[in-house]
Amino acid sequence: MPLFMVGLMVIPALIAVFSSPDKQKIAVIDHSGIMASRLQNNDDVSFIPVENNLDKAKADEDYRGVLEIGKDIVANPADVRLYTHGPSSMMVEGFISGQLESNIESIRLAGYNIDNLEQILKSVHADVKLSTMRIDKEDEETSSGLSYGMGMAMAFILYMIILMYGQMVMTSIIEEKNNRVLEIVVSSVKPATLMAGKILGVGLVALTQILVWAVIVLAFTVWGMPLIISSVAGADADFAAVLSQLGNAGYVAMLFVYMILFLIGGYLFYASIYAAIGSAVDNIQDASQLQMVAVLPIIIGFILAPSVINDPMSTVAFWGSIVPFTSPMVMMARIPFGIPAWEIILSLVLLYAAFMALIWVAAKIYRVGIFMYGKKPTFGELIRWARYK
Repeated sequence: MPLFMVGLMVIPALIAVFSSPDKQKIAVIDHSGIMASRLQNNDDVSFIPVENNLDKAKADEDYRGVLEIGKDIVANPADVRLYTHGPSSMMVEGFISGQLESNIESIRLAGYNIDNLEQILKSVHADVKLSTMRIDKEDEETSSGLSYGMGMAMAFILYMIILMYGQMVMTSIIEEKNNRVLEIVVSSVKPATLMAGKILGVGLVALTQILVWAVIVLAFTVWGMPLIISSVAGADADFAAVLSQLGNAGYVAMLFVYMILFLIGGYLFYASIYAAIGSAVDNIQDASQLQMVAVLPIIIGFILAPSVINDPMSTVAFWGSIVPFTSPMVMMARIPFGIPAWEIILSLVLLYAAFMALIWVAAKIYRVGIFMYGKKPTFGELIRWARYK
């Protein structure tokens, strides 16, 4: 899977590098008489002024399209039309619109009869570059854009893995229950031990996948990022700061450590719920209704992530990252912003404590459910099973 994902990223880039679109010839009919000479060609589009005969230009298939510029284009920028043979391209349309807008603005500025007006406007233009420093971290410079992107990426990864592998536990138990395999196995193993083995086995698959990704990313951070940083030595300061942070192997390793801790805790927490549901039903159709108990909190946690990232120190962000049902996704969205360590520790302690309590309840439901056939239990019955001694 990692090799497949890398291929998905590399192959389109290689295609973009080694392939180039066909150059498009655009016939220009300029009724204004002032615009055609101002249009500049690029590697993809070539403007060719032609006589003012629209029908003749449209009939000539040597041109990819015909650009008709109205007489009052400066006063009315909407007085322009592009006729194309076949579907148009957003890139071409954007390039043409940008050229016309720039030229119309230049002509309008010239109408004010102020010497060097364009130079004056350029000289008064201000490009503010705001540097954000953390007072609580000895004025350390931070990048909210990088933290935003990494927070959303890690929240999405945990959301997908917890949902996917939790459901894998449930479907596996349903399959074994239908095949009557469980009835044979429980003659040698306690039901609770069997459930724990199922959860841990599937969980190790998820953990292995994350570790493979961690090795690939850390290897790129150690050997690949220095090459990128050196190649963009003269780049924008903000961009250079982002690359420098991404090239910090210690920072990236810390994020992966936290991700693994919350992945293990979140997976164990929800896999216990999925195991209890799988043991209580005979087919996926019946499970689909009961599993909303597990799916809904996971979705809520992922939905909270974008709003939490906008203000990682808000009350909603704090409680969303503390409550075990949503903490794996919400806390991983906050961690790249450098939140206090005690909040992360508290969130982990509560998550693992909730897992220990939940797996005890799930084991009781599992113990009864694996021997029940032919009837989908209600939530009341599941609660009653959990109370059996």
